[in-house]
Amino acid sequence: MSSRVQRLRRIWGRIGTEPGLRRNVLALAVLIALAAISGSIILSKQRLSVPWDNKFTFYATFAGTPGVSPGHGQEVRIAGVPAGEIVGAGVDNAGHARLELAIDPKYRVYDNARVVLRPKSPLNEMYVELSPGSPQQGKRLSKGGTLLLASSQRPIEIDEVLGHLDDNARSALTSLLEESDAALASAPQQLPEGLTATDTVVTRLQPVLASLQTRRDTIQRLVTALSQISTAIGGDDGRLRTLADSLQTTLGAVGEHSSAADSALAQLPDLTNQLKLATEAVQALSGELDPTLDNLRNASSSLPGSLTRLDGTLRQLDKTLDQLGPVVQKADPVVKDLRPYVGQLGVALPDLTASTGRLDPVTATLVSYLPDLGGFILNTRSMTSLADANGGILRALLEVTPSSLPVTGLKSLSTPTVR
Repeated sequence: MSSRVQRLRRIWGRIGTEPGLRRNVLALAVLIALAAISGSIILSKQRLSVPWDNKFTFYATFAGTPGVSPGHGQEVRIAGVPAGEIVGAGVDNAGHARLELAIDPKYRVYDNARVVLRPKSPLNEMYVELSPGSPQQGKRLSKGGTLLLASSQRPIEIDEVLGHLDDNARSALTSLLEESDAALASAPQQLPEGLTATDTVVTRLQPVLASLQTRRDTIQRLVTALSQISTAIGGDDGRLRTLADSLQTTLGAVGEHSSAADSALAQLPDLTNQLKLATEAVQALSGELDPTLDNLRNASSSLPGSLTRLDGTLRQLDKTLDQLGPVVQKADPVVKDLRPYVGQLGVALPDLTASTGRLDPVTATLVSYLPDLGGFILNTRSMTSLADANGGILRALLEVTPSSLPVTGLKSLSTPTVR
């Protein structure tokens, strides 16, 4: 490596000895770099396929592939999203077209997939619409696998449709298009008014058409019923005689039981009286229910205000709970630390209660001596003192409090000293 570096240094030194050569070499290097960048951009826009690209390649069989040009960026789409491109085309042993498709390996294709060749523009620039299939109904297609002809579909081209028309039909279609072009020349000015008038006429005719359709259906049902009746009458005279005999027998039976019918009719007034009494009772009940319904209506009118106030209370309670959250979180470790001592403290409480009961007289006695004791302690403590034969001359005291120490965080612990 060091020999190569030295060789490059010698070459660069020789270039520097030639006037203007170093500048030309730098310009050439810049041009080469710009050409490489431009070429990479152009090739990326042209969808250059390099051998080391990781693509999932498979084949699809079509009855025909008009307008397909492999290697020119014709896409393979899944649900309208570009997923790959057509990289090759050929013919299989059965004489069917076979396209080689390369897609991103993140898309999984199954043997029940569907491929449709669709036009991308009126110039027959084609692309393949791929429906990958599902694992529930098929198996995953291996790399290099082939989708059979039954899985493909190609579009119908306009020239194929026109090829089935004879000369007269083509001439008539041409005349129709020419007349339509002439008729629609002033369409922006006249067509909106005509369409508006047509819509008005159609709207007015809609009830008439509905009535005509109803009448038509009724007549059709009537004719069908008459046909069935005439067919039944003409085909079975014996049944008509039986029907007439049965009707006569029925009328005779009704005549024999006319007295029972009269008694039933005689009971109808009592039934109407009972219905009247029941109706009056229902009216009385509805009159008693009216005040209750009025009270319910008044309560329902005041209920929204109560709910509004309750909503405000709940919101305030929510804010309070949000503020108590950090306190509870901080208190949780303290409670966990104190939990082991609660049982021991419960055992010691009786002894402590007896001891504190005996301390009350002692505390009451000591309280009266606290001022004298404080003065004694203040007058007898000292850090240093001076004295001569006559007694003390000077006494120095040292008082240390959290507020007097230059340490951050201790000033909050200080408490006022009573003098």
